Amino acid sequence: MTTSSVSKVPSAFIWRRLHSLAGLWFVLFLIEHLLTNSQAALWPGDNGRGFVRMVNMLHNLPYLQVIEITLLGFPILLHIVLGVRYLFTARFNVSKGDGSTPYLPLKRNYAYTLQRITSWILLVCLVIHVVKFRFIEYPQMLQRGVETLYLVKVKPDKGLPSVAERLGVQLQENSSGELIATTTDFGTATLLTVRDTFKNPFYIALYTLFVLAACFHAFNGFWTFLISWGWVLKMAAQRTWATISVVIMFIMLFLGLAAVWGTYWLNLKV
Repeated sequence: MTTSSVSKVPSAFIWRRLHSLAGLWFVLFLIEHLLTNSQAALWPGDNGRGFVRMVNMLHNLPYLQVIEITLLGFPILLHIVLGVRYLFTARFNVSKGDGSTPYLPLKRNYAYTLQRITSWILLVCLVIHVVKFRFIEYPQMLQRGVETLYLVKVKPDKGLPSVAERLGVQLQENSSGELIATTTDFGTATLLTVRDTFKNPFYIALYTLFVLAACFHAFNGFWTFLISWGWVLKMAAQRTWATISVVIMFIMLFLGLAAVWGTYWLNLKV
């Protein structure tokens, strides 16, 4: 057999597999993220200690910025870039239309359509999320002697003074009349930012949509990952893993929505 007769692996196949692998990394990150965030809400009376502990553990990882770029930012960015490219070539086939295109109102066709719709939702919400929490409202660090302080802007409400007292946080207005929360603990500063976000009805609605889209996209994608990589081939196994994926999806939905609706209204309102 000559070298020229050996078929090469199509580049489109390789890019699809990279897109799939990056998507799996998104699934793993989503599980960790929702497990962490839910601890700000699910244990009323504990003042979000589990959330604070997890955030501090992650914040204190060595080479954190390198980890964020290589193990988080790059895989998700790769998945987004390739995903957007595929979105523009996607063809939905669950609508009758004018009869010029196939009409296949099957469960997997609906799932395919929802996967593409949630892609657009995730793209918008993820950009808003990163800009808001990683840049605009990221706790500012202030070094005062040997002490490190973290400062975040918060909006006043009736329960904030008692919450700040329990968390060991100082509240004071700056020269612009903005209320600033000051603490020596990064996780606590982040918790106050999350609390401030989820007392706003607009952000509650936005993040509810975000969580719904992320969970469906992640675990529908996880099921197709198992099939496309050959881990699940038999129909019985596919049905079993479809059920497992749905169960995990609903667990993650519960955790994510608990964080959105419970951080302020259940755990840290007063």
